[in-house]
Amino acid sequence: MPRRPAPLPGSRRRGAGEPPPGLFPDREDLLRLLSVLAIATAAAAACSLLNRRTEPFCDSPLQPPHDYAGGDSCQPCPHNGRCVEGKLECVQGFKRHGTSCLEDGLLSQTATKISELLQLRICDQHARALCGLPAKILFQKHEVLDTVDHLLSKNPAGLNEDGIQLVKVRVLNSAQGFFETAFTSNKAEAFRCPELVAERHRPLTCQVRQWISRNIIFVTTFCIMLAALLRILWIIYWRRTLSNRAEQIYEQVCEILEDNAVNAKIGNSDCEPWVVASWLRDHLLVPRERKNAFLWKKVEELILEDSRIDQYPKVIKGESKVVYEWQASGSLKTKKVQGARVKTRTGGGGIKLAEEMGEARLRMRSNLLPPTQKIYE
Repeated sequence: MPRRPAPLPGSRRRGAGEPPPGLFPDREDLLRLLSVLAIATAAAAACSLLNRRTEPFCDSPLQPPHDYAGGDSCQPCPHNGRCVEGKLECVQGFKRHGTSCLEDGLLSQTATKISELLQLRICDQHARALCGLPAKILFQKHEVLDTVDHLLSKNPAGLNEDGIQLVKVRVLNSAQGFFETAFTSNKAEAFRCPELVAERHRPLTCQVRQWISRNIIFVTTFCIMLAALLRILWIIYWRRTLSNRAEQIYEQVCEILEDNAVNAKIGNSDCEPWVVASWLRDHLLVPRERKNAFLWKKVEELILEDSRIDQYPKVIKGESKVVYEWQASGSLKTKKVQGARVKTRTGGGGIKLAEEMGEARLRMRSNLLPPTQKIYE
């Protein structure tokens, strides 16, 4: 039998299930194919967008129907928008974003401000009623809307009719959430400010008055105790002031009596050693102080306690009067000032001063007398 030729070296015997070598494209061919498909898809999408016609908006329910290009197909008009002849126009306070109308903040700010003013006005009325003043508590829906109109007229925000209507709706919704609901005598629904909120709106004078009425016993007791304490403090202050003034007058009395005693000892015929008590009182006290009997009485008590002063009755011009007289032989004070005296007395005592004044008086007399009279003396 003839021999079969041997297989070439490096060759491999393929099985029946392996694909032929040229069935799948290589990697470079695959990348080229994907690039062509992507470019074709992008071109088709661009052509579709360029050739596509935007569908018009359906007219708003309040607008009369119109015919627009595009037949019966239209987009529904969005909320807070007005669609006329297939065109969208957002109401005031909203801005267009694509096919929707989004709020720009003006309506919210205006509605919040009006709601706060409305709450303040209604709660102030309830607070007046809590204070016993004539006021209205219940507000019906039409009264709330009238109040909102009044507030909008006083606080214009540049809104048109649509914007004002939206503000009213929001304020009314806010009022329904804030106020309490009640019924009037004719069974009509009305709004009322919560009592806890109304109490915070009461004036300060009303709060103080109501607090005093609720705590009248405590307030009365406190006032009585405070008045008694002030009275006691005033009496203590008044007596201390009066005592200081009495001591001052007593020192003046001692000075006057001592000066009279010194002048009487040096032979001054115009000066008596005693002084009438009533004259001394009228001389030292001002007219306003003379009406205060307690002041001079305090001075008399100090005089009675002083052993240097003697007190006795004396008939003067047919009337019996009480007089004071200085009985001490010398002065115990270290410093003394008198109206007509500018010399300070130190340590020598009243006797030494009297001797000096007497010698001066004799020298003056000897200088004034004529020579013959001096000889006879």
